[in-house]
Amino acid sequence: MDRKWLPLNALRAFEAAGQHLSFTAAANSLTVAQSAVSRHVIVLENFLGVTLFERRPQQLVLTEAGRHILPAVSKSFDRIDQALREVIKEKGRPKRVLKVALPTTFAYRLAIPILHDFRAEHPGIALEIVSKPVSGAEMDGDIDIAIVYSEPRVTDAIHDLLWMVRSTILCSPKLLQSIERPDPARLIASCDLLHVKIEDRPRHFFWEMMARAIGRPDLSVDRGLVFDTAQLAVQYALSGEGLALADPELFHEEVEAGRLVRPFDISLDEGYGYYLTTHPEDLSNEAVALFRSWLIARFSANPPNGTIPTEAQEPELPRVRAVK
Repeated sequence: MDRKWLPLNALRAFEAAGQHLSFTAAANSLTVAQSAVSRHVIVLENFLGVTLFERRPQQLVLTEAGRHILPAVSKSFDRIDQALREVIKEKGRPKRVLKVALPTTFAYRLAIPILHDFRAEHPGIALEIVSKPVSGAEMDGDIDIAIVYSEPRVTDAIHDLLWMVRSTILCSPKLLQSIERPDPARLIASCDLLHVKIEDRPRHFFWEMMARAIGRPDLSVDRGLVFDTAQLAVQYALSGEGLALADPELFHEEVEAGRLVRPFDISLDEGYGYYLTTHPEDLSNEAVALFRSWLIARFSANPPNGTIPTEAQEPELPRVRAVK
């Protein structure tokens, strides 16, 4: 396509409307009239020969074509903005801004404690952290780099495995005070179970895996509380109620302090891990490349798994992998 025909104003209007899913909100963000945004989007749709939005009452919904081009448009404007800032070299402003999406529990337990090291080594890069439950292998269009909790999979993005999750049963020592030390099946059957939501899986998916791993697939595990993150599930377990399934490396401080205990030396290979995810075209961005290589090196040198000693050799258990 000849670049002289690129409708830049229409693309700006489309990006704002796509981000806000509202012509009115897009107009406010651009400080123009709502009719101007709507008109520019129509111009772009006519130029492309496709519809970019479904106009519903009180709502805009991106069509497949709109969803396809919005990330590219947003990233292009971000790169233009970044390049201009580097040239202008605004006083007191970082040269590069890197938007990073992190799963909430990963961010709180592992990432935040080490990010100050990255900033010390690369002061010219400012990090904008987006923390939310992130599963699956997809990234929002305005995210430069993401860590996702996912099964191994093949997509157009690059996925660097940081580490595989191996969960165990964790609970408060208060929970065990009134219980004669039971076997795993009896403990699971007698306590509330704490579940963590996972994309495209039933809420009790991992507890079913644990039941099969201990040889008791007949156990009823579809009960208890459901949380968005492992952080919340374990926080509830710390209050003295319920059994959580979580990787003890994420909560090693609580385990070492005795506020959480592992009743049994059982580990579950969930088939899920934390993957550093980037788009191939973004590797030409120096900030993305630096952060990616730094984080991979950091986890390679100090892998989370294996740092918590166990009292006894773990028994050989069937490794039940999650199957998509």
